[in-house]
Amino acid sequence: MPSRVSMLSGQYPSALRITHMGVPVPEDIPILPQFLSPYGYTCANIGKLHFLPHANRDHRTPHPTYGFQHMEISDEPGVYEDAYREWVRQQAPEQMDRISLGLPPATKVWRDTMGIEETVQHPTSSERSDFRGAIPFPADDHLTHSAFVAEQTIEFLRDQDGQQPFLCIAGFYSPHAPWVVPQKYLALYDREALSLPQYAVEIDAQRPRDGEALYSDAQLRSAKHGYYAMISEVDEHIGRIIATLEEQGLRDNTVIVFTSDHGEWLGDHLKYGKGYPADDAVSRVPLIISAPKGVRGQTFTQLAEAVDIVPTLLDLAAIQIPPQLQGRSLAAALTEGEISAKDGALTEHHGWKSLRTARYRYLLHTDGREMLWDLEADPDAYNDVARKPSYQKALAECRHALLQKLIQMERPLSRTWAY
Repeated sequence: MPSRVSMLSGQYPSALRITHMGVPVPEDIPILPQFLSPYGYTCANIGKLHFLPHANRDHRTPHPTYGFQHMEISDEPGVYEDAYREWVRQQAPEQMDRISLGLPPATKVWRDTMGIEETVQHPTSSERSDFRGAIPFPADDHLTHSAFVAEQTIEFLRDQDGQQPFLCIAGFYSPHAPWVVPQKYLALYDREALSLPQYAVEIDAQRPRDGEALYSDAQLRSAKHGYYAMISEVDEHIGRIIATLEEQGLRDNTVIVFTSDHGEWLGDHLKYGKGYPADDAVSRVPLIISAPKGVRGQTFTQLAEAVDIVPTLLDLAAIQIPPQLQGRSLAAALTEGEISAKDGALTEHHGWKSLRTARYRYLLHTDGREMLWDLEADPDAYNDVARKPSYQKALAECRHALLQKLIQMERPLSRTWAY
């Protein structure tokens, strides 16, 4: 949730005071649609938005608009009575009991407390946070949550006449545990040929060697199998969306951004999911931007941050960048083929901050504890070198860089006169 609102507002989580989960995003925080709407943009969000906690509310009630004119919100596949369930109900009501990925435990507690009865069946063999392995989607392939996002995005695009500008966010849930995906995408991969994480010796010694136990070879490959298959499904639907832009004559006048709010450990460090300490598996995500008349096919290795996306889009749309935004525009990379290096990329959570530089990842806790990883010597970040004498200069430089970053992030209120 903090990552999503940070990305769409162009401000760091600490500036928004949203540095942990479960905080409803205040409606007065300006985000991308509110910057675009005054210029005639029609703004849509289809699929996942996750600006509100979703376990303790009735999803049939109107969702805050946050500046969007078109909203079809579904934060969890098949779990709630939301836009996705209604979409499936209209097409295949007999399959309603096959689309849920599992009820979050907090949702069951809330519904039991409020006396709310469920109208569909949820999987009982596994929890909502099941990381064990690939599961074939039990309903028809065209009824997945990813298909819903793609179909409704395509419908929105076909309603555009090319005369008025638009913003459309296709909020895909996949790839995300549990790894439930149509069999045809699982069939694209040979599970036994998939690679295993390269564990440090002391970590490798902690995991089981045989069977289906968590972090065994078989389980790790099954999880990767499901994750890769989900990516392939999303890829196919993104191809359909881009084809629709071409069919509508919109492709050459549309900026496309492909990115994510987080990554996935997928067994690295004997972990699944995402979170502390925000190592690269979690915080390094794809960022692909295609702009009209832009430079094509170039790869930039410099650091970029989620807060850079909104200023980039505003810059490309020739719209003034509001002063409270804390990111920088990446438009020069697209239009001129070059961009200056950024000193560090920040990841924040309540209780700690992490700075990723070109070579290091530095972590500082509220109690003053520091950690440092040399990603040139240790790309997977298994060895904390903060207390090694040979790294004290690098530690001091990272500490200094984080302090500079925090000062640069400041956005004081505008003054009206000298005093």
